[in-house]
Amino acid sequence: MADNRRQSDSLAYVTAREDGQADAWTEEAKQRGGQQLTEVAEVDPPREVAAALRLTPGEKAVVRRRVILLDDDAIELADSYYPPSIARGTALAEKRKIKGGTPTLLAQLGYRAHRISEDLEFRAASESERAALDLPEGASALTLLRTSATEDGSPFEVQFMVMKAPRRLHYEIEID
Repeated sequence: MADNRRQSDSLAYVTAREDGQADAWTEEAKQRGGQQLTEVAEVDPPREVAAALRLTPGEKAVVRRRVILLDDDAIELADSYYPPSIARGTALAEKRKIKGGTPTLLAQLGYRAHRISEDLEFRAASESERAALDLPEGASALTLLRTSATEDGSPFEVQFMVMKAPRRLHYEIEID
């Protein structure tokens, strides 16, 4: 059975990169596995995502969906949502990799994370999550809802991740 423990530094995924530097997902993928960009579309976001982005009722969001792999095993479903007013007409709305990753592009657009809010939930995996992550019936999942906001508190990105539930969770963030 695969070891599903995963150590992550959340700050690396919300920080702009230096020119020419690969995004954090790509760097981790080189060391641990890979990722597949499966969809980029304008969608009706889940209720908690719409609330976190402060969207008006019925307002769509641009989503970038990825599957994160470890040793060719899908361990995480990672969806990143953006208000259309930010994403339309940019690489965020295109189904392709973004040089330097989304934090770099967002910083170039004037959106730097000043405040990060993260909510973790341990719950039963849905049928579609079980299928995507190859989990048995009755299996649990760990979800992470991360909201990035500017200095004035305006949310500009919400990431919703569904992970194979770890047996142990280690969590720390150090901000200089």
